[in-house]
Amino acid sequence: MRTDGHYFDDDPSVPSARRTISLTLPDLTVDLTVDRGVFAADDIDPGTRLLLIEAPGPGADVRTALDLGCGYGPIARTLAERAPQAHVWAIDVNSRARSLAVENLAGCNATVAAPDEVPDDVTFDLIWSNPPIRIGKTALHELLERWLGRLAPDGRAVLVVHKHLGSDSLRRWLESRGWATERLDSRAGYRLIEVRRTSS
Repeated sequence: MRTDGHYFDDDPSVPSARRTISLTLPDLTVDLTVDRGVFAADDIDPGTRLLLIEAPGPGADVRTALDLGCGYGPIARTLAERAPQAHVWAIDVNSRARSLAVENLAGCNATVAAPDEVPDDVTFDLIWSNPPIRIGKTALHELLERWLGRLAPDGRAVLVVHKHLGSDSLRRWLESRGWATERLDSRAGYRLIEVRRTSS
């Protein structure tokens, strides 16, 4: 019998143990509620931190943004603070993570949802994600094809992936599927990759 839960489970079985951590960035400091059974419950993941510090900021033209695999919401909260004009969607399959994200995004222009709860007509000017690599290559590819396909024509996505978890092969796969990619940064083994539609 499994006694622990994975962060990509719909309903983690591990007992709850909520606590508060601090997200500290050059332009932002907020307290976030975390819990067991969600991704990076001990502290902000270093890949997420790299994305939040080094990704190009959301411009004033960003009206809809997506945090794909939001966990307890550090990326979504940062997007909401930096782009208050945008509506931020924070999605995750993990029900405990979504509950935490609702708390951590209180007062923000944001919606926390399960993936199938996002209306089909919603498109995104910007996607930021530390994607759930450990769900497996096939599931990851399906996930990215689904949500990158909802980028607005001029939209962009910024993904952070560790080299040892396949960042370079993922970039090659994205390009093979017709996406334009650019490595924005590389630090401590993490790759920051920008993804756009190719010019027709």
